[in-house]
Amino acid sequence: MKKKSLIYSELSNKQLDVLKELYINKKVNNFSEKELRNFVREIITHQIRNTIGKEEEIEAWEEMSEFFGEQFEQIILEIQAKFQDNEIPQNVQENNQRDRLDLLEKNNIAQEKKDMWED
Repeated sequence: MKKKSLIYSELSNKQLDVLKELYINKKVNNFSEKELRNFVREIITHQIRNTIGKEEEIEAWEEMSEFFGEQFEQIILEIQAKFQDNEIPQNVQENNQRDRLDLLEKNNIAQEKKDMWED
């Protein structure tokens, strides 16, 4: 007779939390220093680069600001000077995108009105 596999829903929340904590501790303790650095780099990269929406972008901005402290403004100014002609600022991109979406929406409404009378 085959032994029944356990599933997470058979554990209480407390039991599941203890299991997760045990896993985290054992996993971290088994990493070499190089593996740990790579893992942390991957997590931070995902956290900072893969932001979605304004809220996450603001969180990433605040985290970077806190990390760099008083140097943050100077770092930004240096980056802006280095790449001033290459990129369009975020607020300009957002305004252009919003304008295009508004125009598409107006065109769709106009098309719907026109189609309504074409029977």
